[in-house]
Amino acid sequence: MRTSGLMQALHTLTATDIVQATRSGHTTCEAVARACLNHIAEREPAVQAWQYLNGDQVLAQARALDRRGHSGPLHGVPFGIKDIIDTCDMPTEYGSPIYRGHQPASDAACVALSRQAGGILMGKTVTTEFANVFPGKPRHPRDPQRTPGGSSSGSAAAVSACMVPLAVGTQTTGSTIRPASFCGIVGYRPTYGHLRCAGVKEAAGSFDTLGLMARSIADLALYCDVLLGEIPAPRPDTPGVPPRIGFCRTSLWSRLEPSTARLLENAATCLAQEGARVEEVTLPSEFEDILDIHRAIASFEFAHNFTYEIVHHWEQLSPALRQGRLRQGLACRFETYRAAQVTLERCRTQLDAVMAPYDVLLTASAAGEAPVGLQSTGDASFCALWTATHVPAMTLPVCIGPQGLPVGAQLIGRRHEDRALFATARWVWQHLTS
Repeated sequence: MRTSGLMQALHTLTATDIVQATRSGHTTCEAVARACLNHIAEREPAVQAWQYLNGDQVLAQARALDRRGHSGPLHGVPFGIKDIIDTCDMPTEYGSPIYRGHQPASDAACVALSRQAGGILMGKTVTTEFANVFPGKPRHPRDPQRTPGGSSSGSAAAVSACMVPLAVGTQTTGSTIRPASFCGIVGYRPTYGHLRCAGVKEAAGSFDTLGLMARSIADLALYCDVLLGEIPAPRPDTPGVPPRIGFCRTSLWSRLEPSTARLLENAATCLAQEGARVEEVTLPSEFEDILDIHRAIASFEFAHNFTYEIVHHWEQLSPALRQGRLRQGLACRFETYRAAQVTLERCRTQLDAVMAPYDVLLTASAAGEAPVGLQSTGDASFCALWTATHVPAMTLPVCIGPQGLPVGAQLIGRRHEDRALFATARWVWQHLTS
């Protein structure tokens, strides 16, 4: 970490650098918080990432940390929280006018763990309506005419714009990986069930996970350890030997923008030239129906979870939600739902076998660069398969599209082997960005 000019660039530091700087006395928690608030004031009119932000509240947290002294592995690190996640001292509105001003009584587990580790909660980042498809106000940090993705739109935009080094989103389909790809940051969706979702508004419990966003793999590893309740420890920089990588086009390959397909094919070729064992991987035929299977399960669960809102606040739900997810869910019979669950469990077992010879699969994070327009958050199809099968996923900002905007490469790990995914991701990052 460079210390010259540190005070002028505190908002650009990674979480790892901030912890080192506050621990060594090179800066204070208050100075870091002020730098981030000043940068937010400059960028927020264009990016519009925040649903709730109170500078006095932020500075009070920072001063308390400075008085206390070093308090944990996130000491002095600002973080943002998607506004479907409960906070005891900030409103949680779920992206819906139904819950305007709603104040939970307690923090969600991920918020409490982050604060306990010394993190500074900057505020609530914008979510789409109930983490579904109806977009919120955020703009892409590099082009305000484009979407930053969704549903964790504010979290991705805030990290990309250097407003905070860390942010928490969620993923039920592609709500972390896709916006991270669009915004040119590192996004991570863990193995299903690894991170606690207590205090997170449920969309579809069969798929919901927290999603973490940062500007470095090291920051994600640090934050993941904090949320797992582990004492952060140095992890191997890369695997001891070049990794085994399965290049998986999936049945959706024709839906990619041609430039994205070429970028990913070039990435696979480059990794092979750098020593990785790269092989083409084809998924079993049953996976061709997995988008419909995911949609049936997610819609059925979502519609039942939101019975109260349907009964009492139907007119305050967006037409997009009423005519999309809710209509599909209300029309889905339980027998169809259960049959989809059985098929999906079979697919998970098949994927375990497919992945056994490989450290990761390399595939698309999104169709391409962030699309122009703010009425949609983009196509989530390229993430749905992996979300449905409960495997860990990470997108790395290693490609640039024809308009000069980021395009992520998605790495898929084996179920419950997230640490191996992190190690391989470091290797891939080093060999695609050197």
